[in-house]
Amino acid sequence: MVPDANFTSYYGRPVVKPSPWTADIPAYLFMGGLAGGSSLLGAGADLSGRPMLRRGARLAALGALSGSFYALVHDLGRPARFHHMLRVAKATSPMSVGTWILTAYGPMAGLAAVSEATPFLSRRMRRSVLGRRLPTVGRAAGLVAAGLGPAVASYTAVLLADTATPTWHAARRDLPLVFVGSASAAAGGMGLILASPQEAGPARRMAIAGAALDLAASHTMESGMGVTVEPLHEGRAGTLLKAAKAFTTAGAALAAVGRRRRDVSALAGVSLLAGSVCTRFGLFEAGQQSARDPRYTVVPQRERLDQHARAHTPG
Repeated sequence: MVPDANFTSYYGRPVVKPSPWTADIPAYLFMGGLAGGSSLLGAGADLSGRPMLRRGARLAALGALSGSFYALVHDLGRPARFHHMLRVAKATSPMSVGTWILTAYGPMAGLAAVSEATPFLSRRMRRSVLGRRLPTVGRAAGLVAAGLGPAVASYTAVLLADTATPTWHAARRDLPLVFVGSASAAAGGMGLILASPQEAGPARRMAIAGAALDLAASHTMESGMGVTVEPLHEGRAGTLLKAAKAFTTAGAALAAVGRRRRDVSALAGVSLLAGSVCTRFGLFEAGQQSARDPRYTVVPQRERLDQHARAHTPG
């Protein structure tokens, strides 16, 4: 009897080279999701007459976008490299599409946030043409930013899944849902921190729904990944993702019971933000771990070859 062959690679070296990305990238993933979700929440607060929640969400979107852009440019090394990506528009490239999404979203989120300065302008400025039109311009810009918000929150998942990194690629069907759920939970959590309990209803519902989507999509994703799911449960990535689920579950529970308590709502918001941070960093680290171990590249390849052979075997 010939023993079953074991997977291997030349000298045990990785088949897929781990990405050169550092902690800037998971920070960029988190803050981009928070920005997109906050713009959506801010537009809802504007249309439903909740000025405190609207102001907090718009400013949070601008702050998160600024942090996300800084992390991206810091990773690129030079700001000009972001500008250079605007020289082309390639629909088949997640990086190119994402660059244009950010380029369209950024000014809109900025205008919406700047319009919140209207109450602090001098009386003369408020009576000027610009002062009178600024709230209207802010509302229009906020609605456009809200329309782009889901794309801002989810395109980074496509960016990861489109690589050859085994764990990221295996999660390609459900990873965008995980990112959208996590971003919604984070944005709702930020709203719970910044708004009064009287205005925080939409943020609370967004936080709970986002947490539920995050946890459900993560479970579905893990059940269909085969051997590449292992990095999600091992090492530093496993610790981060366990913490993410604990923070997200606790935050959703606190948000549900803390409807009249500002302190409980704020604690729920902090927990949800922590859960979203751990989700992004945990998934990033799991992908890097899977690229370092050749087994996560070789075993799925052989499984696909075996499935193809069985499907095309007569009889």
